[in-house]
Amino acid sequence: MDTEAVRSFVRAAELGQLRHAADELGVTQQAVSKRIATLEREVGVRLFTRTARGVELTLDGQAFLPHARSIVTGAERAISAVRPGSRALRIDVLGLRSAQAVVLHDYWRSHPETNLDVVTLRVNDPRVAVAAVEAGDIDASFRTVTDPAALPRELRMIHAFHSPLELLVGPRHPLAAARTLTPPQLRRHRIWVPGIAPRSEWAEFYDQLTTEFDLRVDAAGPNFGNEVLLDALADSADVATLVGARDRYIWPTSYDLRRIPIVNPTLAYPLSLIFPRTNPHPGLRAIIDHFGTLPPLPEEVWLPTWAGIS
Repeated sequence: MDTEAVRSFVRAAELGQLRHAADELGVTQQAVSKRIATLEREVGVRLFTRTARGVELTLDGQAFLPHARSIVTGAERAISAVRPGSRALRIDVLGLRSAQAVVLHDYWRSHPETNLDVVTLRVNDPRVAVAAVEAGDIDASFRTVTDPAALPRELRMIHAFHSPLELLVGPRHPLAAARTLTPPQLRRHRIWVPGIAPRSEWAEFYDQLTTEFDLRVDAAGPNFGNEVLLDALADSADVATLVGARDRYIWPTSYDLRRIPIVNPTLAYPLSLIFPRTNPHPGLRAIIDHFGTLPPLPEEVWLPTWAGIS
């Protein structure tokens, strides 16, 4: 099917005039008319009815239009995928305050010429993010598919960087005065992490973490967001949470919250990047190289079993 004929049909349908479509496409009205006539012969139905005011879609044309738009969009994405610098690099992060977003921001500050679009899909199931990369809706996603067999062959997953964890507590918490903490010191303390969604990679992470170190991680209750969580920590003498060392949190100075590194071993969350195996966005390579410049973790680090699969 001639994509230029489909494009001419779409613009004529949207503008209601063959002449307007021709002007926008930079061709003659006769060329647009011939393209649409050829398309109608190919699909075997009439797509337009000619009127005194221009053209109107037939019922078959109305049914064909959304599919035609998809063809045009797919062709544009295919061209953009191999045209360096033609569009912004769209990367999905778990949140705009997350370690992934912070690392990307640090990179962009050093390379402000980078055409970067940071988005959040706001989905818990990594398979949804994988489908978005497959469809070309995004160029890459900071997600991990913990079962390598579930990753489509068309996609590649690489290790990005590890995010060490810290304990975040209020001033009245028994551990608030500590400079560092070891995992055994966290036992018997309630660690509240709302929003651990089933089927998510972080649900698997916390399952392994609690089993390994006999920790009391509580995901009870609805997740009302970081602000509510920080409010609760500031008022509590027994609730703590875990945050990434690079995660960005902001709270009033009156809260006096403390971020305490966890050591011997350092507990780290592994972050992966998923992107197309062939023809990835040309801007992606420099960002991947940037991961290698991040400070290394201490020698003694705990990671979940799936950390090395990418």
